[in-house]
This record gives sequence, C-alpha cells and structure tokens, in this order.
Amino acid sequence: MKNREATGVVLITLSVAFTALAAAFLREPWGHPQHPADIPLVDLQFVPPATTPPPSLQLIEAKADLSEFDCYICHEKGKPPPLRFDTNHNLIIPTEHSNITMQHGRHNRNNNCFNCHDEHNLELLQTRDGQEVKLAESPPLCGSCHGPTYRDWEAGVHGRTGGYWDRALGEFKRQICVDCHNPHQPKIPPRKAAPGPHPLHQPAKIVKAPEH
Repeated sequence: MKNREATGVVLITLSVAFTALAAAFLREPWGHPQHPADIPLVDLQFVPPATTPPPSLQLIEAKADLSEFDCYICHEKGKPPPLRFDTNHNLIIPTEHSNITMQHGRHNRNNNCFNCHDEHNLELLQTRDGQEVKLAESPPLCGSCHGPTYRDWEAGVHGRTGGYWDRALGEFKRQICVDCHNPHQPKIPPRKAAPGPHPLHQPAKIVKAPEH
C-alpha cells in the first residue's frame, strides 16, 4: 500500500514538474537562440572556371579561320615592317594595332616588336638565341628571358593545370604562359579579394525575451 502511494506521489510530482517546464518553454523566460544568418553565395567573379587567353590563341587552338590575324594581308613577306619611335624612344603603335598596349617590362626595355616576333616571318616568334617558335608554342620564348619562372612552369609549380589525372577519362592540359598573361602587357591586374571561409558552426547567440 505504501509503495502504491509513493508511486502516485512521484507520478503527480513529475506531472506537475513537466507541466511547469512546458509552461516555462512557452513563455521563454531565458530568451531564445537567434536564427543563424544565411550563408551568402560567393560572387561568381571569384570562381571563374577559365583563364583569360588572347582571342588569337584560342582561334589557333580551335583551328578556326585566322584570316583576320594574317599579318601578310597588309605586310609584305620577306620585308620586315619598319618600327617608328618618338623622341623618348617609345614605340609608336600604328593605328591598325591600336588595341595593343606595350607594357612588357620596365623602363621600355622591351618595347621592340622584334624582341619576340620574327621580323622575317611574322607568323613565327623567335627566342633570344634565334630559335623559331610557333605562336601557339610560346613558353620557350618566355623562358628565354624568364628562366626561373619557366623552370617552375615545367615542374608544375607555376601556372595552371587542368583536365583529368586519369588520362582514360579525358585530356590533361597545362596552360601556357599567354593563357593567363597578355604577352604585350603581362602584369595581371589586381583583383578584389575573395571573402574568407564562412564558419558553418557558429555559437548560438541568446536574445533576451521581452519582459511581460
């Protein structure tokens, strides 16, 4: 008999306690956790899937119509085009090539077209030691001046590599210098810094419930 009475007292006590606790949750006397802020989407400018190659190189790789880039439509074969300089020895860009900005190197040390282009064959490039290089195969030309960077590129440290490690799935390709650098103005312009990583698990902030 005493056990039944004790059990009844315990059940009543628990019922009262849980009822009081439920009422307390409804009134929220200690406040409630603030809803975490939504994670903003990253601006697509920070995650571009491609580099910025010059249009001519894209056309060469795609084996497209290159008549627009045929130097000998205007220039005479076997006759180097004359270069003109102003009184400060700055190269005067012809109006036909007004889209070119010559800013390769400091102090105008590389403002001569024929430092890179073969003056006897405008369809080719030439290294410092006179080797002929195709336009689509320019890294040896870049490496003839930028040796340490070229060695880093060969080792896979500098530049960008894309494609598939498993060659059975697709092509493995290493981007060449002019895929990322404009050969006439190779310095990459500054970019807006990407946002830092978002902490997914933030400590909950307690907002005090208004007093009644």
